[in-house]
Amino acid sequence: MTDIKTLNDHFRRSFSGGRVILSHGICFKPTNEKAEILNQVRCFNNFTKANDPYNEHDFGSFYYKGEQIYWKIDYYDKNYRFYSENPCNPNITNRVMTIMLSHEY
Repeated sequence: MTDIKTLNDHFRRSFSGGRVILSHGICFKPTNEKAEILNQVRCFNNFTKANDPYNEHDFGSFYYKGEQIYWKIDYYDKNYRFYSENPCNPNITNRVMTIMLSHEY
């Protein structure tokens, strides 16, 4: 069975296997800035015990042009109605990553 960390890393790097949602604050940025933010999310690798205590790689934050950006992965059933019973099982789990300004959290 694949672990949550591996599944999350694949999703975050490829944006494949779930949905990516941009908050209003991110959506209203110029196209080139959105592209840079998305690239930083894809390349994020600053996981520590403080920001990733369960070693699942489901949350990250970084600064972009003086603003703190958060991204968070949540796990839903295949209909996106309820939380997944087993996030390690991609057959019953859809991932949803929200990318937002920290003050929108």
